[in-house]
Amino acid sequence: MLALKLLLVPTFLLLVSLASQRWGPKVAGWLAGLPVMAGPILAFIALEQGPAFAAASAATAAAALLASVSFSIAYARAANATDGRAWPGALGQALLAWLIVAAPLSLLPPHPLLGLGIALATLLLAPRLFPPPRPLDAPIRLRPGEMGLRMAAGAALTLGVSGAAGALGSHWSGMLAVFPMLGSTLAVFSHRAQGGAYAATLLRAMVTGLYSLAAFCVALALLLDRLAMPLAFALATALCLAVQIATRKAGTSRH
Repeated sequence: MLALKLLLVPTFLLLVSLASQRWGPKVAGWLAGLPVMAGPILAFIALEQGPAFAAASAATAAAALLASVSFSIAYARAANATDGRAWPGALGQALLAWLIVAAPLSLLPPHPLLGLGIALATLLLAPRLFPPPRPLDAPIRLRPGEMGLRMAAGAALTLGVSGAAGALGSHWSGMLAVFPMLGSTLAVFSHRAQGGAYAATLLRAMVTGLYSLAAFCVALALLLDRLAMPLAFALATALCLAVQIATRKAGTSRH
């Protein structure tokens, strides 16, 4: 499990960073919405705590997308008019926004339909709250050292968040399962390398990708108590990929 934690997110960060260089921040943001971290965390929770605990965590995770999107909006608004040197302030504001929203969400009952309703309302309304798009500078080719830093940061964040998730109860486990680990790492490093407008564009596109994460979490919340764990995860993953494909045009549009 430790090897999976250390390899999965850093490898995906590398792939998304390469996609960003090749196709731009909109494609990278759309891909970053996939449950690359939430899936393994919820699987570890199901193995260690049982399917009922994991189902409750998954329901909470769906609702917690509101906190994750709040992080993205706060970061994008702080970064949009700044250069790469301003990333610490943007990150601080975004983390504070996440905590302010996550705290009351953790008190809600872990019901799949409640989580679905909150997730859909969040994802439908969020695009209106991002700053207006700004023209982007030409893409900068990232050096190997920059790629290595991104992967190391992703691995460290993954270990910290996933380690805390199993020890904090089903509510906060669900919250941390969808903590914006990929989003925060990509936003900070994109902000540093290519400016605030680039980071804001990436985070805005990530909202479209999060429909697949919402589908994955709600499916798990409904299925884990009813089906064998491998089948529940297989069906949730299939639904997730179907939703991701369905949002491709909106997530990768250049307009």
